[in-house]
Amino acid sequence: MSSNALYTDLSGYYDLMCSDINYQQQSASIHRLHQFLGNNGKQHLDLACGTGPHVRHFIDLGYQCSGLDINQPMLDMAMRRCPEAQFNLQDMTAFYLEQPVDLITCFLYSIHYSAGIERLKSCIASVHRALNDGGIFCFNSVDKHCIDNRLSIKHFAEFEGYHFAFESGWHYNGQGEKQSLNLSIAKRQQPFTQLTDFEADTSLHQTELWQDQHTMVATSFAELQALLAPYFEVHIFEHDYEKIVPWDLSSGNALFVCVKI
Repeated sequence: MSSNALYTDLSGYYDLMCSDINYQQQSASIHRLHQFLGNNGKQHLDLACGTGPHVRHFIDLGYQCSGLDINQPMLDMAMRRCPEAQFNLQDMTAFYLEQPVDLITCFLYSIHYSAGIERLKSCIASVHRALNDGGIFCFNSVDKHCIDNRLSIKHFAEFEGYHFAFESGWHYNGQGEKQSLNLSIAKRQQPFTQLTDFEADTSLHQTELWQDQHTMVATSFAELQALLAPYFEVHIFEHDYEKIVPWDLSSGNALFVCVKI
């Protein structure tokens, strides 16, 4: 598959794939950070917005929202979910807004879809141009030096009489600016009986299996801070949407809150 095929062909399953994500909690957490560090404006843009679940919650929090993604099937679903919002088919590494906004978000590690340092630089510059004075850019990131290639996340769901097993994990070879996000979806009529049955079950003839590998940009947090520094005052917090805690300087997942300067 191409780097984008999984999301394009299976966009109808995207919400199911992310059904374990607490979008409301994530949105409320960034709203609090915007209240503390931002300009209190209510114009919001969500980069790599997907089917619009975060946009939905920001609308409910009183924001005037827009979303941007490179997948039209995702945007079609987002428009049905959030008819009040504006959605644009654009690449987040080189986008343009007619009117600046006060808050730009990029959830679910989507900042790494920039797929290279130069494209990441372009994304950061585009975000800076799109923000009002005092506006903030919020995103989560993973430090390449903290990636454990052995780890993955799995969860199971049911939809229209089928049972799904979703698995994702980061991989970094230890050098360079490229890492990958490895994804798989298994679909079958019988349930996946337990977590350890996943690999065995996917070999059975009644199981449909999709696999994809997305090329992502790899950075350390120090490198990322250096890229952001010409444009923003950078604050880094622990990857915890329940409370606001400064980054402990060692964990490999963090929330970046960047105030335009």
